[in-house]
Amino acid sequence: MAKQRKAVALISGGLDSMLAARAVMEQGIHVEGINFFTGFCVEGHTHAIRRQDQHKQKRNSALWVAEQLDIPLHIVDIVEDYKDVVLNPRHGYGANLNPCLDCKVFMVDRARQWADEHGFDFIVTGEVVGQRPKSQRRETMPLIAAESGADDRLLRPLCARLLPPTLAEREGWVDRQRLYDFSGRSRKPQMALAAEFGFDEYSQPAGGCCFLTDPNYSLKLRDLWDHRPSRDYQLDDIMLLKIGRHLRPKPGFKLIVSREEGENNFLMGYRKQFVHLYCTSHPGPLVLVDGELPAEDEQLAARIVTRFGKSRDAGRADVELVRPGQPPRVLRVDTMSAADLPQSWYL
Repeated sequence: MAKQRKAVALISGGLDSMLAARAVMEQGIHVEGINFFTGFCVEGHTHAIRRQDQHKQKRNSALWVAEQLDIPLHIVDIVEDYKDVVLNPRHGYGANLNPCLDCKVFMVDRARQWADEHGFDFIVTGEVVGQRPKSQRRETMPLIAAESGADDRLLRPLCARLLPPTLAEREGWVDRQRLYDFSGRSRKPQMALAAEFGFDEYSQPAGGCCFLTDPNYSLKLRDLWDHRPSRDYQLDDIMLLKIGRHLRPKPGFKLIVSREEGENNFLMGYRKQFVHLYCTSHPGPLVLVDGELPAEDEQLAARIVTRFGKSRDAGRADVELVRPGQPPRVLRVDTMSAADLPQSWYL
C-alpha cells in the first residue's frame, strides 16, 4: 500500500484556510491544523465582551473550522517570538502597523518546523494570488516559500495551478488538476467552492483577522510606543488597546475608559495593577490610568471620569481614586461636559 501523506494546514478561522485544507483532504491526505496565537487576533475576547457583538456566536473561529473539517488543531502561543516581527519587520508595514509579509514568512517557517518535528510531508495555506496587496502578490509568493525554508513543500491549493508545481504535485501526492486557479480579491469562487463542499456557514470572507490592520488600533499602538522608553510590549498592553476609549490628556499618562458593562467587568481584572478611578456619587465607568498620574493631575483625571457617566450634568460629583497598595481616596470635583473635553485627547 502507498504511504498516506500528511500535511499541516495553517488555519486562521477564515474561509480560505478552511477550503485549502478541505481541498487536500479530498485527495486522501491526512491533514492537521495549526493556529498561531499572537495576541493581535480580532477573534479574541472582544466579541464576548461588548454588547454590540451579542448577535455574533461566541466561538474561536479556528477551533470551529477544525471541528467542521473534523481535524485536530494545534494552537501555538507565539506572543514573545512574534514581537520581533511586529517591531522590526524586514519587509516593512502595510497601510497600518501590519507586517503582513514578515508575518506570513514567520508563520510558514513555524509550520515548517512543526512539520519536521512531527513527521509531516508538506504545508498547506489558503493564500490566493492577488488577494492581499502585500503578502499575496505573485512576486512575493516565492519569497515567502524561500525565506520560510518551506520552499516547494509549501502548497497553496486555491491558486496552485497559477504557480509552479510543488513537491506534493510532482510526487503525485496530490493531483494538480484537482487544485484551483483562484486569483484576485473577489471571493465568489471561494463561496461557490464552499457550497460545493457543503459549507453553508463560515466567517465573513473578506474580514481581516488581525488588529494590526486596523487604523484605530495602530494609532493607539503607536501612541503606546511613543510614550514609553522602549517599543517593547507585554500581552496585557496589546489586549488593553482593544478595550474602551483611550484618552491622553498629558504625555505621562493616558486613561482607559470602559464603554459598557462588559468592558467594565473586563477592566475590573486589572484594578490591582493600575491606578483606577470610578464615580461613587453617580453611575459611571471604571477608568484605568496607564502611566504615572502625578498628584497635581488627580483632579483632572477625576473630572474626565465624570464626563462619561451619569454625573456629567450634575455640576459636582465624588470620584474614588485608588493607587495600588494605598487606601482609596474620594475626590470632590466639578463635572466635565463633552464640550469641555478636547477632541485632541482621544486616541
